[in-house]
Amino acid sequence: MTTPIRTRPSEVQISTDCWKAARDSDTESKEAWLTAKRAEEQQAAREWAEQFDMPPLEGPEKALAWGERSRHQLVTAAHTALVVEGTWDEADWAQLEEKARTVTQAGWWIDQRDAEGADLLELLDSAGEQDRGTENPFR
Repeated sequence: MTTPIRTRPSEVQISTDCWKAARDSDTESKEAWLTAKRAEEQQAAREWAEQFDMPPLEGPEKALAWGERSRHQLVTAAHTALVVEGTWDEADWAQLEEKARTVTQAGWWIDQRDAEGADLLELLDSAGEQDRGTENPFR
């Protein structure tokens, strides 16, 4: 039986300090990676919205891009769960897609970002009037 190697607390602290310094010094490359990843996701969300005739979202300017990405991710996850892996046919999916088009508040989609794709129909059914778009500019 071997005994574990024991280190002195000062050795552990030095190692931890080195690790933290290395982690913290790499923030520029992390930020660059995250910026590129968000731009890629945003482009995919815009192309998807155009392809499937999704309406533009409404809300504060800084929430629109996040809402678009959240909507894209949730609706595509729902398609995978319900149609590709599930038992829905294209007619069922078309009805869900129509309901998704009615929810135009970016904040609603952001709030649902962690939801399971299979739950989208229930979430859309429970969306309130404040989550849906309107033609009335004075609402």
